[in-house]
Amino acid sequence: MLELDRSGDGQEPSSESKLFRIPHRLRTIVRTDEIWLVVVAGFVGIIAGCFVALMVGTVQWLHHVLFAIEGHEVSGAAFIVPWRAGLVPAVGGIILGLVGWLFTRSQRISIVDPVEANALYGGRIPMKGSLLLVLQTMISNGFGASIGMEAGYTQIGSAFASRLGQLFHVRRNDLRILVGCGAAGAIAAAFDAPLTGAFYAFELIIATYTVTSLAPVVVASIAAVATMRLVLPQQSFQVGFAGNLSASDYSLVFVMALVSALVAIVMMRTVTLVETLFSKSRLPTWIRPTIGGGCVGGLALITPTVLSSGHSALHVGFGAYYTAPVLMMLISLKVLASAISIGSGFRGGLFFASLFLGAMLGKLVALGWMLAFGLEIPGLIVAIVGMCAMATAVLGAPLTMAFLALETTGSLPLTIAVLAAAVVSSITVRRLFGYSFTTWRFHLRGESIRSAADIGWIRELSVGKMMRKNVQTVHADTDVERLKRDYALGSTQRVTVVDDANNYVGILQVPEIYRQQDENLCAKDLVSYPNTVLIPSMNAREAMKTFSSAEADALVVVESVKSQHVIGVLTEQHALRRYNEELDKRQNETNLYS
Repeated sequence: MLELDRSGDGQEPSSESKLFRIPHRLRTIVRTDEIWLVVVAGFVGIIAGCFVALMVGTVQWLHHVLFAIEGHEVSGAAFIVPWRAGLVPAVGGIILGLVGWLFTRSQRISIVDPVEANALYGGRIPMKGSLLLVLQTMISNGFGASIGMEAGYTQIGSAFASRLGQLFHVRRNDLRILVGCGAAGAIAAAFDAPLTGAFYAFELIIATYTVTSLAPVVVASIAAVATMRLVLPQQSFQVGFAGNLSASDYSLVFVMALVSALVAIVMMRTVTLVETLFSKSRLPTWIRPTIGGGCVGGLALITPTVLSSGHSALHVGFGAYYTAPVLMMLISLKVLASAISIGSGFRGGLFFASLFLGAMLGKLVALGWMLAFGLEIPGLIVAIVGMCAMATAVLGAPLTMAFLALETTGSLPLTIAVLAAAVVSSITVRRLFGYSFTTWRFHLRGESIRSAADIGWIRELSVGKMMRKNVQTVHADTDVERLKRDYALGSTQRVTVVDDANNYVGILQVPEIYRQQDENLCAKDLVSYPNTVLIPSMNAREAMKTFSSAEADALVVVESVKSQHVIGVLTEQHALRRYNEELDKRQNETNLYS
């Protein structure tokens, strides 16, 4: 009896997974029964909550020891001894550089982001790279770099879920859902907000919402929050608001959204600028975090708020009264510190930094609006709108931030206002910039990933797999008379012209031979598409673009761009048929198990 392969890519389990064999019967139950997939998702949520608690506890301990503070996080400290504020981030840079050098000197460790994993690799995330990223994130945040740990939370949660899914040999779509469960549990535990975690997974990690994915993702989020509350209770963001927003208040909401989007774009551009400056400096990669840490330490001498993610600073800022100059200083220094931290090589993300920046920007806009038009709603509410609008501009996840507002305030009117601001902010960033921070980073690396939607199968469907290897060839110096004798009209449509070394010269259309009256011509004089070829590594989409731009119905495949040695031929019709077959296969898999 043949067993249906539902792993998604048909690959054998890795040697690493063979060390942890799960009984065949249990694997079959999980693959075929969605209830058991939900059970696995709940376990993923519990482990994700434990990971988040461990990371948070470790970083808090580092802050207490290194910065000699009381409280949860260094950014909310009223005072830090100057030598600690200035020196500790630079020391963290030294350690981070050494860790990176030690781990990568003997082998290249691949770090695959959950979004990238779901988009390109069917949810497969290497565990070694994930552990390295988590370690680097904890060092970065623990020593005061101005970045958040959300990237580390989601990385380890998703990596564990991916490994567990591979042990159960789940099909490709289910593995992608489990990766989303790991990320959902991590974010839910970090923010004590299960709906926020769930929709973070739907919008950013899975890139779609289906009834099939709802149960496992929500269960993972709830399990993670429950685990976090048991293991390490955290400060929550609970802010009460029982009022309503009038139609005139929405003018302020829309202005807040536009300003947040513009500041977010400036911050993302600044990160790129700092990276470019470090790259052009030709400094060794391992020394760059030390210099970046020194710069962040210098900014921390002005205010400790720039240190770490800004978690405690946000709590302090919600209840504090800041003047406009102070708010402008906090915003400017935080943007600069975050850009320097990421640009110099510290590991982390901008999720929580964007929340803090948005909140402070909201308070600043509220002050200006109050002076110009009067303010009928509390400035704290404008700060929450700004917080969510800024995070949406950076993350590209409007529903996630709307649910964060709902779970933070319990106010439906405010949630509606936040959703409106999030939509406006998201559209503005898309129109003016075109990327979220994650997809912008992929763009800089040369990856054309705009979301976590599964496009990996398109890359797997390569020209090398689709091409026909038996190629009819003719020498470039063959004369017309010989060509007419060898290729009767109607016998074949085209032949490939090559030189003595079997290198590509062009494609010869057989009807073109019979249109020639000059018997002195040879094959190389009659060729078409002499400079247009395909290479085996091209995927189906790239091949179709080449066919379209060349206006050709068949092209020759050569070994590489440098080597023009002919190895096959591919027709546009065959490539289109294989693309449609593969697309139908993926859709049928989704429909069959949804």
